Amino acid sequence: MRIKSSGDRWFNAFNAVLMAAIVFATLAPFWFALVGAFNSGLDYMRGSVYFWPREITLANFRAVFSDKTIYHAYYVTIARTLVGVVLHVAFTSLVAYGMSRKGLAGRKIYLVIMMFTMFFYGGIVPTYLLYKEIGLLNHFLVFIIPSMLSVWDMIIMMSFFRTIPEPIVESAKIDGAGEYRIFVQLVLPLSMPVLAAIALFNGVYHWNSYMDAMLFTTKSSLEPVQLFLMRIVTSSSAALSLSQEAGSNMPEEAKKLSPETLKLAMMIATTAPILVIYPFLQKYFVKGVLIGSVKG
Repeated sequence: MRIKSSGDRWFNAFNAVLMAAIVFATLAPFWFALVGAFNSGLDYMRGSVYFWPREITLANFRAVFSDKTIYHAYYVTIARTLVGVVLHVAFTSLVAYGMSRKGLAGRKIYLVIMMFTMFFYGGIVPTYLLYKEIGLLNHFLVFIIPSMLSVWDMIIMMSFFRTIPEPIVESAKIDGAGEYRIFVQLVLPLSMPVLAAIALFNGVYHWNSYMDAMLFTTKSSLEPVQLFLMRIVTSSSAALSLSQEAGSNMPEEAKKLSPETLKLAMMIATTAPILVIYPFLQKYFVKGVLIGSVKG
């Protein structure tokens, strides 16, 4: 057994302190928001509420969920996340499988064109005009179609598909299986770790996305929950209006509300679902990315 020198001990101590500082810096903003969300609004305005709520209350969350708009915003976000993830994984994996086959005609040309899009972007105005011409503005599909293919995700999948032994594919062809059958019944079942990683990537993107809704939609029926949050957090009048409306609906708890604590409660309400789900899927994320990158 190797005896640690004083230099090793100092190095380990430094790493421990550094990691503790990073963890604190990462969790502190969320914890302070959580504390404020569970604190009475009137008391929060007095200040000095940092590490624990001084007057614990659920009034802020009741006020947030008393606004029926948030339920429809959740519906839009959940719908775009589920539909977007399924179509993204299906379409990107299909393209990646085709690009991983050496016999694909024009494969190198396709790859160069796709790689070009990773480094050069036309800009917001040309994108807006394109979406207008093809009828995507103010349509739910504006959330789905542009994100169906990711070149980066395709490269990760290609690297993984290339690790599948060629004799397995050849034996399936000998048995009479076509490319689509090989892809669906052979390649996809063997690729679950990388598919789960890509699904997690894309799911977090869809859940947190608001820029596309802000730029390409004007209908309130297409407002996702993150755009609803952004509007409440950045607009003092919107937060004040929510506070006043909630106070009128809950007069007995009106004194426990304030625009600031409502903003914090809204932040927790919109980010909590993805924070709860993410730790359970993280193992697939790490495994899938490592398989898709190291073995490639």
